[in-house]
Amino acid sequence: QVQVVESGGGLVQPGGSLRLSCAASGSIFSVYAMGWYRQAPGKQRELVARITSGGNTNYADSVKDRFTISSDNAKNTVYLQMNSLKPEDTAVYYCNADIRRTIHSALETYWGQGNQVTVSS
Repeated sequence: QVQVVESGGGLVQPGGSLRLSCAASGSIFSVYAMGWYRQAPGKQRELVARITSGGNTNYADSVKDRFTISSDNAKNTVYLQMNSLKPEDTAVYYCNADIRRTIHSALETYWGQGNQVTVSS
């Protein structure tokens, strides 16, 4: 079994910062990539940022220059540093991980439970 657990959400004022963490654990042979997605009420889930085990990153245009994704491959952990937060960043943030459980397994995607981030004065 694989578990993906997020932490670090909460309430912050506009212009503030938050840091999200996400750790994958369990029966893991290798992690290809981990990422953050978000879903606001009434909207579809969207990619926020993603990082591969080789360090390649990509970001949604709406968060470039404000959010930074990083990882600790040894711990199968990914972080999302969010600065200059805006009310439109309010959403449930989900972590996912593309994992190979054994050397012979196909890549599978696992999701965390989601963490609420609310940006409001």
